[in-house]
Amino acid sequence: MAKEYSVIGKSKVKVDGLEKVLGTTKFASDYSLPDMLYGRVFRSTVPHATVKKLYLEKARALDGVEAVLDYHDIPGKNRFGIIIKDEPCLVDDKIRRYGDALAVVAAKSPEILEEALALIEVDYDEIEPIFTFERALEADAPIIHGTTNIHQVKHLECGNVDEAFKKCDIIIENVYSTHRLSHMFIEPDAGIAYYDDDGLMTVVASTQNPHYDRNEVASLLGLPYNQVRVIQAATGGAFGGKLDISVQCHCALLTYHTRKPVKMVRSRSESTMVSAKRHPMTIEAKTGATRDGMLMAMEVKICSDTGAYASYGPAVITRAMVHCTGPYSIPNVRADATFVYTNNPMSGAFRGFGVPQVAVCHEGQMNALARKIGMDPVEIRIRNAHQIGSKLTTGQILENSVGFIETLEKAREKAAEVLS
Repeated sequence: MAKEYSVIGKSKVKVDGLEKVLGTTKFASDYSLPDMLYGRVFRSTVPHATVKKLYLEKARALDGVEAVLDYHDIPGKNRFGIIIKDEPCLVDDKIRRYGDALAVVAAKSPEILEEALALIEVDYDEIEPIFTFERALEADAPIIHGTTNIHQVKHLECGNVDEAFKKCDIIIENVYSTHRLSHMFIEPDAGIAYYDDDGLMTVVASTQNPHYDRNEVASLLGLPYNQVRVIQAATGGAFGGKLDISVQCHCALLTYHTRKPVKMVRSRSESTMVSAKRHPMTIEAKTGATRDGMLMAMEVKICSDTGAYASYGPAVITRAMVHCTGPYSIPNVRADATFVYTNNPMSGAFRGFGVPQVAVCHEGQMNALARKIGMDPVEIRIRNAHQIGSKLTTGQILENSVGFIETLEKAREKAAEVLS
């Protein structure tokens, strides 16, 4: 029975293939409803400040504008976040990044909407912005959240690292840096909110996380969960970048007040400005081995900037720590990681949650060891590779399905075939 229904090794037609080919797939920006309004966000033009005064009167008076809202118009909780609730729907205390949402506007046409946004003015009381990891940790640095700019600290240790290094024949020390990256999904963030025929607040959005979105919209509006429905539209790329809230709360808030459908589609520049990014990391690594290429010890220090809000920072720091040794057995390991808040763009989920960043480090160390010893870089990996029975730094025993050695051997065979 299992073989009869297996898709492995068989050609299968994608369930959404025909619609994609014909161009009939309906993405979030394709939705349109009768009497629909167009929504946009008025955003900060400074990265760190308190708002002295927000002038909304001219925009509210413009013909064709149906709502101009700030944080005073939020009926429920004005904080959301995938793990830590530290991001406001609309700023109520202070601005923490360039592009923070200060107000939302709904109008009868995109042209009126643009005119209304241009009529909004704001007076700032600017605060020194924090743009580097080092400045965030200095004693006199302005605090972005709470009482410290430290977002998360993690420590992982096994074996006796200091003693193990004394017994190593070869020790390699390097510093690796990875930079901040934007997802650049083909379809920018978009969505539409409306009340359905039963009076249910409904949001259709380009999202990876409809159940989480439902909870956040309900919390914002002060509604029970069963009064809010979120539908995931066909999503044109995400890669982790659409796990966070984007337009869902803003659309829903405007619909809540106008009782009309409200559609929001972010421009490419707006999407790039405020969507989550890959965490940049600086990693100091010290790796020790014997002359025959057997790994003995590794010490790693990871520093990273999670930006203005936490997003998936707590998950990224944890996974970076767990995977910092790569697919290699190292009996003695000490790893420390510190993530800080800054006024930079928010960092979050991005294909691998910290694992690609630390891979740059552990693979760089393996190559450096191979060069120092004079060993084939594939051979040193095979000698230290995880296999069934290997014990990880976390104490986990790998009991099955460990195919790293076989993969390396096949890759080496294929490379030899291609290059011969």
